[in-house]
Amino acid sequence: MDPDLHKTETKECIGYTRERFIFQASEGLSVPFYVLTPHTTVHSFSSVLALHGHGYGSRELVGLNKDGTEGDEGEPGIHQQLAVQLVKKGLKVFVPEILGFGDRRLSKDKQEDNSSSCFSLAAAFLMSGSTIAGMRVYEARRLVDIMSTFSDVRQEKVGLVGFSGGGLIAGLVAALDSRVQATVLTGFANTFKHSILDRNHCVDNYIPDILSIGEQPDILRLIAPRKLFIEAGNEDRVFPIEGVEEAVSQLEAEYQKQGAMDHFKSDIFQGGHTINGRLFVDWLKEALDK
Repeated sequence: MDPDLHKTETKECIGYTRERFIFQASEGLSVPFYVLTPHTTVHSFSSVLALHGHGYGSRELVGLNKDGTEGDEGEPGIHQQLAVQLVKKGLKVFVPEILGFGDRRLSKDKQEDNSSSCFSLAAAFLMSGSTIAGMRVYEARRLVDIMSTFSDVRQEKVGLVGFSGGGLIAGLVAALDSRVQATVLTGFANTFKHSILDRNHCVDNYIPDILSIGEQPDILRLIAPRKLFIEAGNEDRVFPIEGVEEAVSQLEAEYQKQGAMDHFKSDIFQGGHTINGRLFVDWLKEALDK
């Protein structure tokens, strides 16, 4: 395990252990993250980096309340306690607190109980000639480095899941980092035309000059021929179904061209902007364990 990691808590749960660590990603920026490990006789695991969307942060994915207390058995919210679902499938799950959310909000936003610090941080990055998306991608890739230092992680079996804003990070990380063998984008894959450019989104979605590279599907094509699953709700008003269908069509064509159609899957479910997981949870487990 990386000697710069510091464990801050451990909790034994039904079927798994939940730990929280912190590491220094860059000067002045520490990244807390949860690690969920299955209770099993197996000594090595396929691992998944799970990236949350807008909300109260990493605690939503691991089934905790906003204040860090244990969650109840009521409505799980749009994140559907996804990390818990994955660890119960036998995967080791890493869940970082994304910059600008939860414990990583600015002090003023915590005091005013604002849900995020996206605008203030994105503006500061832009004024400095950078982007908050770039920093989030950098931190996620650093966490992939960290994951490889855990002795029970199978080095060649790394998966990635991103929901909504976490999907933006996941898509870019998977495009850039060949260590990621299987990726799930839920509530995100679309075209800029139908989503980011069609309605007001959080400013953290906007990356200067990205259109000079191409449309969103052009970037996601870089993931091929590695495994990719697209999930979306047919009533999602944040990333509308018209853009999803166009993105899926273009990605299918790319995977067909590369002779890797068995590595691409998609699922359109009845619902809005939420994680569903009815197909991709089992798909991800199988994709990593093969």
